[in-house]
Amino acid sequence: MSSAAQKLPRSEARTLSGHEGAVLAVRFNRDGNYCLSCGKDRTLRLWNPHTGALVKTYKSHGREVRDVYSSSDNAKLVSCGGDRQIFYWDVASGRVIRKFRGHNSEINAVKFNEFNTVVVSAGYDQTVRAFDCRSQSSDPIQTIDTFQDSVMSVNITSTEIIAGSVDGTVRTFDIRMGRETVDNLGHPVNCISLSNDRNCLLANCLDSTVRLIDKSTGELLQEYKGHICKSFKMDCCLTNDDAFVVGGSEDGFVFFWELVDAPVVASFRAHSSVVTSVSYHPTKASMLTSSVDGTVRVWT
Repeated sequence: MSSAAQKLPRSEARTLSGHEGAVLAVRFNRDGNYCLSCGKDRTLRLWNPHTGALVKTYKSHGREVRDVYSSSDNAKLVSCGGDRQIFYWDVASGRVIRKFRGHNSEINAVKFNEFNTVVVSAGYDQTVRAFDCRSQSSDPIQTIDTFQDSVMSVNITSTEIIAGSVDGTVRTFDIRMGRETVDNLGHPVNCISLSNDRNCLLANCLDSTVRLIDKSTGELLQEYKGHICKSFKMDCCLTNDDAFVVGGSEDGFVFFWELVDAPVVASFRAHSSVVTSVSYHPTKASMLTSSVDGTVRVWT
């Protein structure tokens, strides 16, 4: 094992307990000082993962919460889930500033743009929708409906909206040019994430394979295997230096793969059930995992 691989986070520092039922996502905030979790119990929770303290619980959703995301200044949150609405929150007060509507089925994923002015969401209704946080309107300012099946994951850059769908495609929409690029992976995509240098895309597919794609050409650069991913939405990501790929497995394991040649450099049992989400610290060798077993775990 390389010296870099030996430094990967595999020691459990603490367990964040409090959710009732499956935790569906966990995310570090932008600077890595706090984290957010959400789940089947209809709540969002803000934690200090370095001490294990629960800072605040946010309640307003009527169904399970499937995704949560923090603004870059940590002042606002967005969340989405089974109640078909996107909630835009004030972090400090816990107040819902606005509820965005437009999806006619459950919503799987939500993100802010880099200026925290636009929220994009992905849903079971086969659409991606964009909402303006500055407007008083709760209706979308843009709807993308070219997908053939549920949209599971969405990312946004300064010029693009990128989404992955059960129809087997990753679609990139150039916001300035109004142009769509389609990469067909041939297998249902349940998570996409960007490399930190923004040059590559990771796609977690339901054939138990994570695929690395060149964002500009669509070329398949590498495939990562060994985990089980057949029926659950599970996150994957890159370490903060883009050297390793990280992904969960339906048997409770977490896998690390070396980016270029794709061997499994480490794997360990992190949870007693499906690992739904992995989040890597922006600057340190630290990681969060969430699971159907109802816990969030911090790894160092």
